[in-house]
Amino acid sequence: MRAVRDHAAVLFELRDVSLTRAGRPVLDSVSAEIRTGATAIVGPSGSGKSTLLRLLNRLADPDAGTIAYRDRPLIEYDPLALRHEVSLVPQLPALLEGTVESNLLYAAGLAGKQLDAARCLGLAGLDAEFAVRDVGKLSVGEQQRAMLARALAQEPDVLLLDEPTSALDHDARDAIEGTLLRLRTELDISLIVVSHDPEQARRLADRALRLKAGRVAACGPLEEALA
Repeated sequence: MRAVRDHAAVLFELRDVSLTRAGRPVLDSVSAEIRTGATAIVGPSGSGKSTLLRLLNRLADPDAGTIAYRDRPLIEYDPLALRHEVSLVPQLPALLEGTVESNLLYAAGLAGKQLDAARCLGLAGLDAEFAVRDVGKLSVGEQQRAMLARALAQEPDVLLLDEPTSALDHDARDAIEGTLLRLRTELDISLIVVSHDPEQARRLADRALRLKAGRVAACGPLEEALA
């Protein structure tokens, strides 16, 4: 059983965060703390989960309210520098044309890191031979792992994962979840996982932030938040 880190340090602090899109409120006065470790952002479709995730590495900024990362206002961070430390793996694979290794090299170069392709691939659950594979010839599950390896090439402190298994069958889902759990034990890294599935949240996270219609329904230790 994984230890629940109730007293983990606060990564993100959100205070009265609101965002409107096309005249419709997507997030409405969201206040919550997200701590180190693994947090699931859960809720039904349209509750604002993916939008909130995008705010955490400044792919968007809120219309109102504040977000702090490690006690510093998020707005003070350079967006590109922030994304090297807080890396997003989107729901749909978005790899660049070319090989898996060229994608990893691109990501590592952006972050000013030296690439160890075999290590990144291994952490993502892929054999080293995948480095020379054409990304256009990968299965959806392999593309998802390649996206994860590309994020890890930047050596982030936080991984933001948007429905990381939504397009996968059960076997591939279980494999990806196993990889994410292994990353937590092998790397000093925090995971923030968007999921519509409370059972997946229970498998992957220690804490949960539950959204309903753009508002916080609960936030805290997993079972309390999901109750």
